[in-house]
Amino acid sequence: MEYRQATVDFERFLLDARDIAGLQTTNQAYTVVEAVLCTFRRRLEVPDALLFANALPAVLRAIFVADWDLEEPTVPFSGRRTMTREVQAFRGDHKLSPDTAIADVAAALRRHVDETTLDRVLARLPAGAVDFWRA
Repeated sequence: MEYRQATVDFERFLLDARDIAGLQTTNQAYTVVEAVLCTFRRRLEVPDALLFANALPAVLRAIFVADWDLEEPTVPFSGRRTMTREVQAFRGDHKLSPDTAIADVAAALRRHVDETTLDRVLARLPAGAVDFWRA
């Protein structure tokens, strides 16, 4: 059933992400979501990233692992401002991620996952993971 509903569920998620972030289109929302997910992924070792991915709905899980350079070294969690700048630099010529991008995506994500499962997974990840996904 998860895969049967995947497209509909993802469209609903994107609409929430768009509206929460105050963006114009779901295409913009997709780019912001991708940037936030990749920024988070850069801070996780592969086993932790896969643990997190399993807490995501199917399409978000696919976006989270897509085009992953496993040779890229992980970076530590840093302040929200620093990580937000990383999100904003994700597609250098597309300056559309608001200063609240991480919190906006977190709020949308929490509407579309089992929060108990997500929080249990985040608690198992390195320090900084819980704060990253705080709406």
